[in-house]
Parts: sequence; C-alpha cells; structure tokens
Amino acid sequence: MALNSAGGPIDPETADNNEEMEKQFAVKVVEHMSTYWAILEKLPGSKLRLTKYDDEILEHFNKDFPDFDLKATIDEDEMKSKEGKERWRNFINQYEKKVGDFNFGTMIRANPAWEYGEKETIFVVRMQFYAIEIARNRAGLNDWIYEKNNAGKSS
Repeated sequence: MALNSAGGPIDPETADNNEEMEKQFAVKVVEHMSTYWAILEKLPGSKLRLTKYDDEILEHFNKDFPDFDLKATIDEDEMKSKEGKERWRNFINQYEKKVGDFNFGTMIRANPAWEYGEKETIFVVRMQFYAIEIARNRAGLNDWIYEKNNAGKSS
C-alpha cells in the first residue's frame, strides 16, 4: 500500500499525480520483468510455478478464456475493450483475497516468442500476468528462453 508523507495510506481517488510515486512504480514494474526473465533463463517455464494457486488459475483461465490463443500476439485493444475489461475484471476479482498484489500493475510480453521490449510489452494487472504466463509456461512456450540462455553450456 502506498503511503503519504505523513505515513498514512494514499487515497487513489484524491491523490495528485505524484512524479516520485510514478518513478517508484516504474522501478517495481522493471524489477518484476527483470526477475521473471532471469528465472526463465535459469529454469524452463514448463517446470516453473508462479503461485501456490497455479493449477486453479490455469483451470479458471481455460474455462473463462477458452479461445485465448497462447501462441498469438495479444490483441491489446480487444483485451482493453469494454467487453474485454469486464471479462478480465470478473476473472481477476475472484483472487482478491487469495493472491497478494492481484491487481498491481505489471508488464507482459504481447507474444511468448518475443523478449521484453518497449514495443513488445503490454501493461496488465498481476492476475492477467499470472493467468497468461502460467498457461504459456504449461504449454512450454517460454522454454525457449532457458534453452537459448543455456545453449552450448555443459551440464
């Protein structure tokens, strides 16, 4: 929870756009991206668990988004359309009391075949990241990162 200069919680409805807060937020987002990428370089995504609820999240994601093409580039306009937001909101809010920082902003690669980059990422909330990345990992779509990082290294 963000705190104001007096140490109390910041009300997001009345808070001014604080440049320092934006910088801190950006640092957190970049740290999350860097950490996740470093993990994928050291461990195949197919062997990675992101939360203790991975199985439940995956099952729920597959049920609520049966047509989501994990190999395709995410259509950000569709995801953030009125209908898309409503579908995701219903999904995300079910994790409010289960997953810490469930609605904290983060970045996701728009396509699992791409590395993180300015034009290759989409701003999402943590539960969208978890749902999509757990599904990508289980499908083996992120294993290339580990393979690329470990090519030519002896075991």
